[in-house]
Amino acid sequence: MTTKKALPVLFAVMFFVMVGFGIIIPVLPFYAEELGASPFQLGLLMAVYSIMQFIFAPMWGRLSDRVGRKPLMLLGILGLSFSFFFMALAEELWVLFAARILGGFLSSANMPTVQAYVADITSEEDRGKGMGIVGAAVGLGFVFGPAIGGIFSQMSLAMPFYVAGFSSLVTFLLVLFVVKESLPQGERGQNVAAEKIPFLQSFKSSLTILYFLQFFVSISLAGLEATFAYFAAERAGLGTVELGYIFMIMGFAGALVQGGLVGRMTKKFGEGIVIQIGIIMSAFGFGLILLVDNFLTAAIFLSLFGIGNGVIRPSVSALITKTATKGYGRATGMLSSFDSLGRIIGPPFGGWLFSIAVGLPYITGIVLSAVAFFLYYVYYMQQKKKVPTTATHALK
Repeated sequence: MTTKKALPVLFAVMFFVMVGFGIIIPVLPFYAEELGASPFQLGLLMAVYSIMQFIFAPMWGRLSDRVGRKPLMLLGILGLSFSFFFMALAEELWVLFAARILGGFLSSANMPTVQAYVADITSEEDRGKGMGIVGAAVGLGFVFGPAIGGIFSQMSLAMPFYVAGFSSLVTFLLVLFVVKESLPQGERGQNVAAEKIPFLQSFKSSLTILYFLQFFVSISLAGLEATFAYFAAERAGLGTVELGYIFMIMGFAGALVQGGLVGRMTKKFGEGIVIQIGIIMSAFGFGLILLVDNFLTAAIFLSLFGIGNGVIRPSVSALITKTATKGYGRATGMLSSFDSLGRIIGPPFGGWLFSIAVGLPYITGIVLSAVAFFLYYVYYMQQKKKVPTTATHALK
């Protein structure tokens, strides 16, 4: 399968995966409450998925370097489908937890293997474009998924889980019959050596700085997502309907930039410049959010933040796969793990900051953006010593 044909297929795969994931978001809290979940148990139910992703994404990424991308993609999507069906059939809370854990464990294979697949089939020049397309699919899936879930929840609270399960099954069939393996048999043996590197040893690599950069970006984003509803209600009197539209607009803006501009920008300026632009825009967006006083300002300022934040992840993914000349799955698995860790820590951290002062999560977001910017500078200086001046285009 050529790159030109493969990228639209990967877009469809990740779009349907994230639609299925997004469908259950608006109904899961109410569904869990019906099964007797306390507020603490509900929080744990939401967090356990990200915890499983944090633990197991590197393992699946390394395994994809050894056995190929397609088998792991199939396993991850099928596991996600089964978890949705188990949740739909749950009559006790422990079954819901078991299904959520199973889904997090198996579906943590999806993102690192898809990103490794993109790295396999794209040239270094087009790597940013490929990662941007995957990011756009994820963003649009999160836009449409919750809306679809809200519609089907009117039938019953279990119905969105069935819809998500069938959506994932369709995606499984799409991968099974359309997607071709991207990692030739002969190249898999070359990645085994990278796989044998001890886990702690990976923290000594030059990639570690980029992993932590993404970690701080993820903390700030998750903190915003967890607190903005309260902030907007207090500062602008916005309700759930207005907030739904605002996050939908933000999602569309980020997805459009990822799918249409990231590739062009990284090809022209290099991933490093795009990462720096994204971090600066995110910090600027955090500052503007403090000025929100009505629906229009909330939609505009949050969209500016979303555009800046949206270009960072695909650019970091592209730069990581360029730096890791072998073992793409291992590299993208570690990136997914750090991203998940940020999403685990971000919501309670943001909530704690909000309890101290209403705007503190966004002031802290500016600080975390500055830390991420500094980390990129450290990475750039480190890489500049290793490569000739003519090869630093992607780092600038």
